Amino acid sequence: MTEDRKITTGGCLCGAVRYEVAGPLRDVVNCHCSMCQRLHGNFGPHSKARKVNLTITNDAGLAWYRTSDVARRGFCRNCGSSLFWEPFDLDATGIIAGSLDGPTGLKTIGHIYVGEKCDFYEITDDLPQFEASSDGELVNDYK
Repeated sequence: MTEDRKITTGGCLCGAVRYEVAGPLRDVVNCHCSMCQRLHGNFGPHSKARKVNLTITNDAGLAWYRTSDVARRGFCRNCGSSLFWEPFDLDATGIIAGSLDGPTGLKTIGHIYVGEKCDFYEITDDLPQFEASSDGELVNDYK
């Protein structure tokens, strides 16, 4: 590595999964899809990092579940913490923002899949909203 890169760490509730990101993180996108609703009880707050910058430093509890033909999700088999959303054909991994060790310095930049949003809450901020995917419009991970 010829330049200093910020190291951000994170992990699950019980510590059986730990990871680090050497490089930039995308700011947070709130996903309101039906899968995130079931996983998180509401929406999923996702950051993102390039796969080459993400290192699992403790995988004792790490398990993967293939949720679709598009991606798999990583979680801790011991405590149940949701950690990752990893698309098969992209060079980045979504990271559940709440699993990052704080302070993160991240901010929320928008909402996706609002067409599937639960009916028991309202989105009250003025951030961009997309009925489905943002198709890359909410990308800022090249800082």
